[in-house]
Amino acid sequence: MEAIKKKMQMLKLDKENAIDRAEQAEADKKQAEDRCKQLEEEQQGLQKKLKGTEDEVDKYSEAVKEAQEKLELAEKKAGDGQHPSLTSPRSQGLSLAQLRRSRVEGRALLSPGCTRRSSCLWGLPCFRAPSQP
Repeated sequence: MEAIKKKMQMLKLDKENAIDRAEQAEADKKQAEDRCKQLEEEQQGLQKKLKGTEDEVDKYSEAVKEAQEKLELAEKKAGDGQHPSLTSPRSQGLSLAQLRRSRVEGRALLSPGCTRRSSCLWGLPCFRAPSQP
């Protein structure tokens, strides 16, 4: 009889341990499901943000393309002009450093063939660009 009571207590203890493990597994499962749902929502938000960013990139790429086309057209029109100061500084072979320096100094570049002394290109006082080597 004593052995049966002992066996019953052992089975009862095993049952309680199994129930505890099952409850813990259920809690872990619920926690994992909640985390999965949270990550899915975050993924959807990031996908929306990515779509918006891609749309912005497309929009700005198109704007850059249009601006480049307008610039090329303006340079072409300026190149067709009669006055040498109307040509693009870049088409005259001037470096970006020279252009930046002239803007910082508050003077516009006078193209090599220009005879005007008032203002050229940006409406700033002109100076002759150093001759290219």
